[in-house]
Amino acid sequence: MNSFRHRRFAVIGLPAFVLLVTTAGCSSADGSASAAVPSPGTKATKLCRNLDKVLPAEVDGADREDPSPASTLTAGWGDPAIILRCGVVRPSKMSDPAVAEGRDQDAVAGGVNGVRWLMEREGGGYRFTTALRRAYVEVTVPEGRDSSSVLIDLAAAVKKAIPEGIAD
Repeated sequence: MNSFRHRRFAVIGLPAFVLLVTTAGCSSADGSASAAVPSPGTKATKLCRNLDKVLPAEVDGADREDPSPASTLTAGWGDPAIILRCGVVRPSKMSDPAVAEGRDQDAVAGGVNGVRWLMEREGGGYRFTTALRRAYVEVTVPEGRDSSSVLIDLAAAVKKAIPEGIAD
């Protein structure tokens, strides 16, 4: 009889335990942001690691709080988080003639402090991706943040670490 109770726990308890551990592992107790880590080629990865070394400690008045999982290809600031991902794929809007001609209501090209960006609306915020750089750098700015201040704060680091040119 004692053996039966033990087996019943093993059969019923184990799946419940696995569910509990899985749920706990997927939630963030400290409220930190998460970001998908890009998978760029070797050249872009090296540039992105250089960028990580020169990123500012503060962006738009928010302290650096990197998202999970930890990676030199991602960075974050504040809550809600400004998220930077380096080595992303080229956005399709970058080659859309409607954007270049100013006919796309959700995307526009521009520049801030010597760095050219493609701006796309994303929910209530914006996603910016560098243009004419050897690696694509994406910055997501949540609603309520001053996106121009974010781009100004990041421009010097991007110019220093990611040379002008066309990404592979």
